[in-house]
Amino acid sequence: MDGFTLAKKITEKYGKTFYFASRFLNKEKRKAAYAIYALCRISDESVDAKEGLLCQQDLALIKKKIDSAYNNASSTEPLLSAFQQTVNNYSVPKKYFDALLEGMRMDLEKNRYQTFEELYDYCYKVAGVVGLIMADIFGYSDQKAADHAINLGIAMQLTNILRDIKEDFGRGRIYLPLDEMQRFKVSEADISEHRVTGNFKALIRFQITRAREYYENGKQGIKMISDPNSRLIALAMAEIYAGILEIIEKNGYDIFGRRAYVSCPKKIVALLKILLKGEYR
Repeated sequence: MDGFTLAKKITEKYGKTFYFASRFLNKEKRKAAYAIYALCRISDESVDAKEGLLCQQDLALIKKKIDSAYNNASSTEPLLSAFQQTVNNYSVPKKYFDALLEGMRMDLEKNRYQTFEELYDYCYKVAGVVGLIMADIFGYSDQKAADHAINLGIAMQLTNILRDIKEDFGRGRIYLPLDEMQRFKVSEADISEHRVTGNFKALIRFQITRAREYYENGKQGIKMISDPNSRLIALAMAEIYAGILEIIEKNGYDIFGRRAYVSCPKKIVALLKILLKGEYR
């Protein structure tokens, strides 16, 4: 199996929303996007699936492979070969992947964030740079698009954080800023015991408002993407992911009892609305 086919299978299995939207990309950009997603996913799994030194060793190995790809070393690994072709074809800077791996490493060393400023640094490294990478693959006409791409990545990561509070706590992690939890009088015990109190709801509403501000800023850069199909994908990803926030609200902010996700029919409806409005053209 060649690397791009393997990357497609990884994306189809783990990145359902992205895979759903990616079908509108042209063939070459779609293959490139799958290669990037697969590499990011493997890096993330090395953190989430294991603990301690072995994780550090995994990340060190991934870093070594990325370094070799950028040094144009030949590889017998199909996925790495596909990744190498992609970063070369689209001139994706290596510093983005250095930042991404640093963000993954933070998950091994840090499980609490005192302020949003601390959390933002993490979100930039694990998601903001992914926005920059995808912007390079999509292509853009205005340098300001890069800043908006970062914010769209941040918005999606903030959405992930809200959706995954329960699962992350099970791994010993809290990504909600501790000073904001204190301000809204929400304790770690509230999360541990799945208490959806009035204070907890107020905290989540505050987080949702912030995430939406990042979505609004991020979406301003979509019109700067060069081709309409790539604009369609970026807009679809933003709309579908932001839909998770609406579902959290509809569930009464109970992120413990029901996992917030956008169903396939709702994804199709969101995509149809975008197509009918023609905002991506």
